[in-house]
Amino acid sequence: MLRLIATSLCLRCQRVTTLPFHVRTCATLSSAENQQTVEALYDLSVDIQKVRKLNGWVLHQSPAYTKEVADLLKDMGASGSIIAQILSVHPEAVLCPPEQMQAQRELWMSVCSKQKDLVGIIEKFPASFFTSSSHHDNQRNNITYFQSLNLNKRIITKLMASAPQSFSRPVEQNEMMVRTLQQAYLELGGEEANMKIWLQKLLSQNPYVLLKPPEVLRQNLLFLRDKGFSTAELLHLLSKLRGFVTELNPDSMRRTLVYSQDTIGCTEAELRDIILDCPALLYYPDVILAERFKGLLSAGISMSQITETPTVLELTTQIVNYRIQRLRMHGYDVRTGSLEALNGTKKDFEISCGKLKLRRERPLFNPVAPLKGDD
Repeated sequence: MLRLIATSLCLRCQRVTTLPFHVRTCATLSSAENQQTVEALYDLSVDIQKVRKLNGWVLHQSPAYTKEVADLLKDMGASGSIIAQILSVHPEAVLCPPEQMQAQRELWMSVCSKQKDLVGIIEKFPASFFTSSSHHDNQRNNITYFQSLNLNKRIITKLMASAPQSFSRPVEQNEMMVRTLQQAYLELGGEEANMKIWLQKLLSQNPYVLLKPPEVLRQNLLFLRDKGFSTAELLHLLSKLRGFVTELNPDSMRRTLVYSQDTIGCTEAELRDIILDCPALLYYPDVILAERFKGLLSAGISMSQITETPTVLELTTQIVNYRIQRLRMHGYDVRTGSLEALNGTKKDFEISCGKLKLRRERPLFNPVAPLKGDD
C-alpha cells in the first residue's frame, strides 16, 4: 500500500513539474485539468489532443471563458469550424475575460469596416486579438496616430494583426521610426506628395520595420552611400528592399558584397547595377549565396546568365532544380534560354509552364479552317 501511495505521489509530482513555470506559480490548488474547459472545447469540436500537446497548461487554468469566447466569435459571424480552428491554434483565448474581449472587439472595429473581415483576421492572427488588457491604451493611442497619418484602414489592421508588438508599445516609439523613414525618403529625393503612398507600401510589405531602431536605418544608408550608391539609387533600394534595409547591418552587407564581387568577378560599379536589379542580394548571407551560386552553376547555367537575371538568386536551390525539370519537360532548356522563365511566384511559374505546354501541343494546322473533302 505504501509503495502504491509513493508511486502515485511521484507521478503527481512529475505531472506538476512539467507545467510551465509561470502557470505553476498561479495554478489552482489541484493540478488536474479544468473539466468544464475540456468539455466545453469538446462540444465545440476543438482538437483537444493538439491543445494538450502544444498548450496543455491552458487546460489547468481557472477561471476560463470558453463559452464566452465562442459566443463572441459566433456573434461576429464565425462558423463552428472557424471557432474550433481558432481555439485549437490559440486556446489561450479562453483565458481572456469577457470585458477584455469586448474592449478588443470595439477597438478593432474602429479600423475594420466589417465584422466578417475581423473574423478573418482573428482566424489568421488570434494572438493579436486575444491580447493583454494592459496594452489597450497603447493600442488605442497607436491607432489614433496612424489614422492621423491618413493611412488606409486596411494597412492599419494589417499592422495590428501581423506586428502586434508595434501597437502594444508606447506610441512615441512608432512616431520616432515613422519620422525617420519620412525624413530619409525626403532627403533621398522622394516627393512629399507621394510620401503617404510610399509609407503605406513600405509598412504593408514589412510591418516589422517599425520595431527596428531608427539608428539602424541611418547607419545602413550611410554605408551604402559610401559604397557608391547615388541618392536616387538609395531611394530605390529603400523602397524595393521592403524594409530589409533596417534589418541589415554594415558588417553583414560588407561580407555579402565582397563575396558576390569575388564570385561574379565584376567591378564595384557592375556589382551596384546587379544589386539595383536584385536588391535582395544585399540581404542574403554569403553562406546562402554560395549554395545558390553552386546550385545554378551545377545545373549548367552560366555566370553571365545569372548576372543578366540576378533575381534568380532569390529562389532556393530546391525550387530552382524543380523548375528546371518542369521546364525541361515542356521542351525549354534554361542553359540556352532566358532565366526569366524560372522567376516569379509559384502562380506565375505555373502560368508560364501552361503557356509552354500549349505552345508544344498546338496543332500544325489551322483548327478553324474548313477541311477539304472529296469532290
